[in-house]
Amino acid sequence: MIPTPPPAAAAEPPTGTELVVITGMSGSGKSIALRALEDAGYYCVDNLPPELLRPFIALEDRRQARRLAIAMDARSGESLPQLPPLLDGLAEQGVHLRQIFLEANDHTLVRRFSETRRRHPLSQADEGDVQQALLQAIAREREQMADLRERSLVIDTSVLLPSQLLASVKALIAAPLAHLTLVFESFAFKRGITLDADYVFDVRMLPNPYYVTELRPLTGRDRPVIDYLARQPDVQRMQDQIAGFLRAWLPALVHDHRSYVTVAIGCTGGQHRSVYLVEQLAAQLGQDWTTLRRHRELDGL
Repeated sequence: MIPTPPPAAAAEPPTGTELVVITGMSGSGKSIALRALEDAGYYCVDNLPPELLRPFIALEDRRQARRLAIAMDARSGESLPQLPPLLDGLAEQGVHLRQIFLEANDHTLVRRFSETRRRHPLSQADEGDVQQALLQAIAREREQMADLRERSLVIDTSVLLPSQLLASVKALIAAPLAHLTLVFESFAFKRGITLDADYVFDVRMLPNPYYVTELRPLTGRDRPVIDYLARQPDVQRMQDQIAGFLRAWLPALVHDHRSYVTVAIGCTGGQHRSVYLVEQLAAQLGQDWTTLRRHRELDGL
């Protein structure tokens, strides 16, 4: 009888495989994120059980598929805690890993489930007050997903259009792999603080181009606004202080094995000051780190 190779050897992941893992809250847009990855040429699987991750990668390697994407969430149930150590082991064995966590606030998640009339995967069978039961299920899911959220790039989809989420995911996977990716994001306080930030800087006290008639319809990416803000001493001081803070602490975050850091900068409308500072800081810090830029209020226009 011809001996069969041991299954463990066949399941060893190949060096050089790119793996994108999409996790996050149910109803936060994982299907949209997977669509972006599929459009970019990744072989995608939704709701793969964690215990099948290694066999799946080995199978796709035999099929010469080296760009893979999977989505996992609370539907994995009791096997979900297996995922973080599995991912650590894959990274140690040469798999190029990117982790994305999709987030949304409670109000948005409740509205999305109500609109689609879908049941949350953690909802109890004996529901009384439907909305209260849904909020309790969301709270349980946040607790279960906390470890995965901590180790991933978080994208808050609460106020994002599907096209904005598609663009964010495509920008992430287009960025070169690095020990740490620094994401700068502008936002408007009048639409709420973003949930995906590690650091939030409020720049509403700076001179506002909105009150200059000819600058009002422009953005922080337009030359007249850039020139106006560059002449303001307080704007330059704010930029220098944010850059100094990040330069002082980013090495410690790398030492703590952080892969992504999101820095959110907010002004009143998310159009002038925050956009300008995101552009300037991304260019300035981009000399030393891999940087991405997101403009929550502008990217959907």
